[in-house]
Amino acid sequence: MAKVEIYTKAFCGYCARAKALLTGKGVAFEEYDISMGGPKRDEMLERSQGGSTVPQIFIDGQHIGGSDDMAMLDRQGRLNPLLGL
Repeated sequence: MAKVEIYTKAFCGYCARAKALLTGKGVAFEEYDISMGGPKRDEMLERSQGGSTVPQIFIDGQHIGGSDDMAMLDRQGRLNPLLGL
């Protein structure tokens, strides 16, 4: 199964939707809470090439984008192969 990383903030509806989609597929993910900023926020900005909204999602190191981007991949049937499902 693919390595999934997701940068989130507390009380973020888009973050909750993205995590629910992954959980519904039985996919484990590493979550980085950047609510208080810090080094993980800087890491997210660098990895996403300036993407400052949350969530920012990475699958096997590939930047997927946010919640809507991941949902679109799912609707197109392109998410499961990325996840190794």
